Amino acid sequence: MRLLLADDHELLTDALTAYLVREVGHDVICAPDLETALQHVANEPAFDLILLDYDMPGMDGLGGLRRAIDLAQGQPVAIISGTASRSLAEDALALGAAGFLPKSMAGKSLAHAIAFMGLGERFVPVDLLIGDSAPPTALGFAEDSARTMSERLTQRERDVLRGLCHGQSNKEIARDLSLSEATVKLHVKTLYRRLGVNNRTQAALMGRQAGMDQTYR
Repeated sequence: MRLLLADDHELLTDALTAYLVREVGHDVICAPDLETALQHVANEPAFDLILLDYDMPGMDGLGGLRRAIDLAQGQPVAIISGTASRSLAEDALALGAAGFLPKSMAGKSLAHAIAFMGLGERFVPVDLLIGDSAPPTALGFAEDSARTMSERLTQRERDVLRGLCHGQSNKEIARDLSLSEATVKLHVKTLYRRLGVNNRTQAALMGRQAGMDQTYR
């Protein structure tokens, strides 16, 4: 995956780039401000994802997002921000952003989200999607998200979601839970509605981000 990461916080950029290159194998190009990022977009081959820091020089709020989307001509553009507010995420999505990532997300969760958006999907953190107004913290994100999600799902729905997180088919989930495949299919459809997603990939990503694949083994 070819990623453009534009952020003026050098420590965060270095740490995230090292993780994405070493652990995931992404090709990461970095830029310290919007103008440099736009030069990369204009003069280099297409990126699978363009990730812009909301507060870096040149952004002018969401004005920089609008400029990047116009120049990118279909390449997905997302926002990463230390300000994890639902209203900011909604405004970014309304302008056409591929997603919104709080900087407090753990590296593994960021990598999942980046891969998700690189596939052409849209992403916002589960806490914002399900109405939790408290921003996630670096250490407590998975635990808090899992607790909030747990309150919305039945035990059986959590079991099925765990299977989705592990990449299992409906048939495999049915075998592990001693259910019929038709029953699992019904639970999967219910999960989509409860989580506000459209497919099993989105549901699985939300589950992994909330730590459901580890919490409910």
